[in-house]
Amino acid sequence: MRYLIKFSYDGTNYYGFQTQKGYPTIQEEMEKAATKINNEKKVDLVASGRTDKGVHAQGQVAHLDLEVSITPYKLKRAMNTNLPPDIHVISAEEVDPSFHCRYQAKEKEYEYRINMGEYDPLKRNYVYQHNYPLLLDKMKEAIKYFEGEHDFRAFVTENKEKENCVRIIKKAKITLDKENKEEVIFTFIGNGFLRYQVRNMVGILLKVGTGKIEPEIVKEVLESKERGKHGSRAPACGLCLKKVVLKMERKSF
Repeated sequence: MRYLIKFSYDGTNYYGFQTQKGYPTIQEEMEKAATKINNEKKVDLVASGRTDKGVHAQGQVAHLDLEVSITPYKLKRAMNTNLPPDIHVISAEEVDPSFHCRYQAKEKEYEYRINMGEYDPLKRNYVYQHNYPLLLDKMKEAIKYFEGEHDFRAFVTENKEKENCVRIIKKAKITLDKENKEEVIFTFIGNGFLRYQVRNMVGILLKVGTGKIEPEIVKEVLESKERGKHGSRAPACGLCLKKVVLKMERKSF
């Protein structure tokens, strides 16, 4: 029987989502928990995509197949019983055996947070502690260059000559936290994101925000399709996968 689960995690103590031999990962912990429920028969978890070391998620989704008969409610409870406290299953439901979480993910929303104010040790794992003012108006001008359909090859670190790097970003915006006006929120909504793409986009926006480059340089870098001298990657701690929209009858999960 195939199940779709929605879950959240604190990525601080993990080497990313995907299983890596010899390192703690989200996928490994979740598969261990599911395997216990499945009478110790190995379970493979397929997520909508992977996140990197130190990146968090509030609305990640995945599917898994179980041989045991269990209700979605009991599956949720059993998973959470066997998971560490920094990973939590929010909901579960039965889906058609043909459902595939990665292929049916049509939209993702990422959020990146930066603190311009005093260093906050309590948020150091969840908000990048920049601790200096930023030129927000210029950053808001620059971030709009990312909207639309583009080849984002310039914002992927690895050599992507043979890979399709065209993605559509539906929305890219900068706002301030409602309660803390010194906390900047970058929101990116698109049909998919390449590895390090969001962190690399935030990295160049930080260069704009610190006055090192002008907003139009972002457009030039994007159109160059080359990872050049303006390339920089924002730390993982500020990044969170907020939501995944699936190609199903519901609008989102």
